[in-house]
Amino acid sequence: MWRNKNWFQLFSDVIAEPPIPAGGQQTFSNSSAQSDLLLRRLNWSVLRPLASYLGGSERSQFLGPGVEFSEIRAYQPGDDIRFIDWNISARTEQPMVREAHVERAVDVWFLIDVSASINWGTASCLKSDRALEFIALAGQLLNRSGNRLGAVIFADMPLEVLPPVTGRLHLLHLLARLRTIKTSSTGPTDLYAALNKTQRILRRRSLIVLVSDFLVQDGWQSALGKLAQRHEIVAVRLQDPREGALPDVGLVTLEDPETGQQLFVDTGDTTLRERFMQAALQQEEQLRAGFARCGVELLQLGTDQDVIPAMVRFLQKRQHRRTRKLPLPQTQMTSGPAWKGGIQ
Repeated sequence: MWRNKNWFQLFSDVIAEPPIPAGGQQTFSNSSAQSDLLLRRLNWSVLRPLASYLGGSERSQFLGPGVEFSEIRAYQPGDDIRFIDWNISARTEQPMVREAHVERAVDVWFLIDVSASINWGTASCLKSDRALEFIALAGQLLNRSGNRLGAVIFADMPLEVLPPVTGRLHLLHLLARLRTIKTSSTGPTDLYAALNKTQRILRRRSLIVLVSDFLVQDGWQSALGKLAQRHEIVAVRLQDPREGALPDVGLVTLEDPETGQQLFVDTGDTTLRERFMQAALQQEEQLRAGFARCGVELLQLGTDQDVIPAMVRFLQKRQHRRTRKLPLPQTQMTSGPAWKGGIQ
């Protein structure tokens, strides 16, 4: 993206080690043993009752013997007498039945952006590396409950569909495919087509994890909203610090990695850098508003941040919502102002 031949030296002030908190010690160690211990304590809670396959431990829409309480209701002819709650029946002086959500497995679909803009980064790694790390961790967490993992890989068009399969070997196959996949796309990322493709192939209610930098053409919000009406969706936005602020490094040539369009700019111009920052802030605000209207949760991952701390905070919020039984964001299919990228 940065075509100046000395770009690495120009950005050496921002290519640094991740910050260390006060006290001189990092909160999350990179050692394998501590990471494994932390992962064993984490749990990705599916908030909606989506599960339908036997053998899992997620909530389903089916009622019967289960761990998670649903309701107490009056006994009706034909009910299984084993589910009668005798203590409550004695207090109410009529037979009462305790119902719970049956635990089953759910399909988890990763929608993965592999366009040219993903293969870029100026901090500790590329955005594609951060995406691969996240999918490995999220897949490991979601695999524990017996869930099936599938994937839709896309760039300027949907490229490949991996049907959902359970097991660690399938997750390793997905990661290996992402490492080796090559794209020859010459156009902008088509998120709208990827969402429509997903809408057509999904037959059951599923958990969808959308991994992208969302540097895409506008118009995908309606497709995302339709998908969110039936499925639970988490958007994972990949970011790089230089996408939000230009450094003062003089004259440089910027190139769109997806279309090849180039722009010669003077980054020493204070007004230009301020307009660039304002455009980036406007883009972020409109993305957040679009996700909120669609009822989609957002997790942001930067190339200058560790994945595990961000995932811990995100999963703790989800667990809190499930424990407190807080309502999910509601889908609001209203048209908002369209954002046009670039510097005005």
